[in-house]
Amino acid sequence: VLGTPSLRDVPTAGALRVIQEPDELQVAAGDTATLGCRVEGAERGVQLRMEWLRDGGLGVLCATRLAFVTPPAVSPCPRRAPGVQLAWHPPRATLSLPQVRGNDSGRYICQVILEI
Repeated sequence: VLGTPSLRDVPTAGALRVIQEPDELQVAAGDTATLGCRVEGAERGVQLRMEWLRDGGLGVLCATRLAFVTPPAVSPCPRRAPGVQLAWHPPRATLSLPQVRGNDSGRYICQVILEI
């Protein structure tokens, strides 16, 4: 079971809001898990830093800087998470975890920071 905090808005700096979908996801071993993160309230042209965190002391699973204008190509995440990819189509980001295994279960949190 891959989980996120409840689907309620997670407060952030200023008017920026981060909403994760789905609230809970069950995926069979070997399948791809897709987790969504929607950013609301950001103005065009701002720079965001997005980090996907996983509980259990595993820290940052994926981190990148994004412009709230043009979507980049799908980008890979750090070596710590081989095969994990992040797609950005403002205002939504999608994190894909290919070939899920039992030890991938846990709570995943999308954290978005407005860079100034």
